[in-house]
Amino acid sequence: MPYTEILAIVCILSFFVLLFVGVPVALTLAISGFFFGWLGFGAGLFNLLPARIFGVTANYTLIAIPLFVFMGVMLEKSRMADELMEVIGHISGSLRGGMGLGIIFVGMLMGATTGIVGATIVTLGLLTLPTLLRRGYDRSLACGTICASGTLGQLIPPSTILILLADILGESVGTLFAAAMIPGLVLTAILCSYLLVVGIIWPEKVPPIPLEERRALPGRVLLMKLLKVGLPPIALVIAVLGSIIGGVAAPTEAASMGALGSIVVAAIAGRLTRQTLVDTVHTTARIVAMMFFILICSQVFALAFRGLGGERLVHDAFALVPGGATGMLLFMLAIIFILGFFIEWIEISYIVVPMFLPLMIAADIDLVWAAALIATVLQTSFLTPPFGWALFYLRGVAPPEVKTMEIYRGVIPFILLQLLALALVFSFPGLATWLPEAIGW
Repeated sequence: MPYTEILAIVCILSFFVLLFVGVPVALTLAISGFFFGWLGFGAGLFNLLPARIFGVTANYTLIAIPLFVFMGVMLEKSRMADELMEVIGHISGSLRGGMGLGIIFVGMLMGATTGIVGATIVTLGLLTLPTLLRRGYDRSLACGTICASGTLGQLIPPSTILILLADILGESVGTLFAAAMIPGLVLTAILCSYLLVVGIIWPEKVPPIPLEERRALPGRVLLMKLLKVGLPPIALVIAVLGSIIGGVAAPTEAASMGALGSIVVAAIAGRLTRQTLVDTVHTTARIVAMMFFILICSQVFALAFRGLGGERLVHDAFALVPGGATGMLLFMLAIIFILGFFIEWIEISYIVVPMFLPLMIAADIDLVWAAALIATVLQTSFLTPPFGWALFYLRGVAPPEVKTMEIYRGVIPFILLQLLALALVFSFPGLATWLPEAIGW
């Protein structure tokens, strides 16, 4: 094996070692890339780095990311999710699991606005977990529902991961949004169906809101609250997403209108204050700065890995996988699933996917279908013990009486449900490709 390829393998191993000892992910990428790239080729390898970084950060499509993040954070800071979930719980009436359905719906809505797993789970955990426990929900089931709902943002458009994948795979953002729409709705329907089945088989685990409490809120008041806290954000998401998929507006144009629309929605709900606006701007700046810093540092790693012959190593590894293109795709999804235990989707998107991209093109794999599969498998890996990030996010905000093992135990059924959704998308590619083809993308 050539010396440079040995360095490429050690480069990957050093990345995981630094990650496990607690070095921040962005610095881990930069340190591994600079050190082993310099060992292999000296400083000359990195003469290409400025142009590479400029080419990535100057990408017009990426302007949509801070705008979508602002839209989601504004809806989060205005705390509309809490009231919306209560309204859905009351509308559900005597239906067992109604509050859980409300969490899934709110998680889907927040996923369509933020696309940020941590923000969604922390918000749902703080606002809904104490309420569910107080109403007698099973602890494990409540934790699993929140974690699963919070990860819907990986798949429900307009998610930031789909924007990045569009850039990496060379597809339009609207195409990937359309491709993820049906799989996202299928997964949401599977989660809702599971809660309804639990309500039939184990009704004590998902009790409805007490009759006395439901009667205390007249139907007219309930309808007004629903229109006030539910209709505006739903209309905003539909308008933004519809304008992109329908080709009326570019992603950046739709994102800018979404950011402005989130301010209007918060004002309509009476939740817009100067402090809310300041907090939203600060949080958005912090999230976007983190994302782009990782993006820049990942270019160092990617340049070094490619220069050291890492792509050839990946190609040779795939040659040993049986099953042709199908086996290769399953192998890639398995690697992404495992990496999702340890590192964020941003790093996976900009390190792993580009390594596999030439092989997918050579195997004539539909990249739109592949993008939907990647987003689905990443969503599943966020739930999987012992290192699933969703579990850590919820553990950080869960009440002390909720045990860590209860959180782990609660997500297991939802992992199986998400794997079911992944299997459906894999077995029936039309779930991802039909809508883009139907609208002419």
